[in-house]
Amino acid sequence: MRQLTFPLPWAAGYGLARTLLALGTLGTLAFSDAATLFREVATVGRYPLCQGINAGGAFCMVSSGHYDTMRWLCCLVLVVAASGWRPRLTAIPHAYVTFSVFTGISIADGGDQITWILTLLIAIVAIGDKRRWHWQPSHSIEEPASRQSTVWALLAVSAIVMARIQMAVLYFQSCVAKLPHAEWADGSALYYWVNNYAFGAPYWLRPALDVIVDNPVGVAAMTWGPLVLEIILAAALLMPQRVRWMLLPAGILFHLSIAMVMGLWSFAIAMWAGLLLLLSPLGHDPDFKLLLRRGHRRPGAAQAEADEPARARVPA
Repeated sequence: MRQLTFPLPWAAGYGLARTLLALGTLGTLAFSDAATLFREVATVGRYPLCQGINAGGAFCMVSSGHYDTMRWLCCLVLVVAASGWRPRLTAIPHAYVTFSVFTGISIADGGDQITWILTLLIAIVAIGDKRRWHWQPSHSIEEPASRQSTVWALLAVSAIVMARIQMAVLYFQSCVAKLPHAEWADGSALYYWVNNYAFGAPYWLRPALDVIVDNPVGVAAMTWGPLVLEIILAAALLMPQRVRWMLLPAGILFHLSIAMVMGLWSFAIAMWAGLLLLLSPLGHDPDFKLLLRRGHRRPGAAQAEADEPARARVPA
């Protein structure tokens, strides 16, 4: 019987994305006290609202006097998840914490939302991950021998594919939603964002950015450049892998610049994780030793063998 093979997703690449997601939420909880996170919103009420499914969040399980205690317990869960230890044991607690943050705090933004969605999808991957650490290379995993193991592998691959589609749709919507607005169409939008008092550039960065946004060509390039990059990232799944690798640093720098100008660091970290899932191949193992020691490479045959991910087989 003819068989189809696919790479197993349990590799250090997906582990890095998982760590980034945990660190983004950890930063929100660790550097914001309960009085900042849980406030009253006009016409809505005081958060956490604890209505419907939101009532299952961690902060709805305690009284307001214990929000800080619960906050630090959630931080502990996120530290363990970010470390990569026993992903199948920490997958559900990690997803639960991100759900609790997104539904519980009054200042949730797009970064908290995408973190919750990606963490939920990655939890499906992590539940089937039998490794001690999610940093272990994929070639150390044995090929699934049982039907149950193959089913878990298929579910994990499907979850990562869904995460990729989610990221592609996100970038497409982000680009298309801006086009009807005159400021984006005429190339002046970034002038107003940079000079916005609430979300604009910090004062130490203003002089350098003012030189650009005060110039018609400069502000047009800053406005239309992100639109071009977003629509390219939306189509990344249709591109060869070598092109995706070139898009990865561009996407990272793009979200780094947003974080520096607007201060949206948790959003940037969530999007970096999403970019890794979108642009990296299944079963990718980043060579961290090579990144730390430039110029050091293993012999060609050994390198190729180490870079080849483990694969699962299913009947065609």
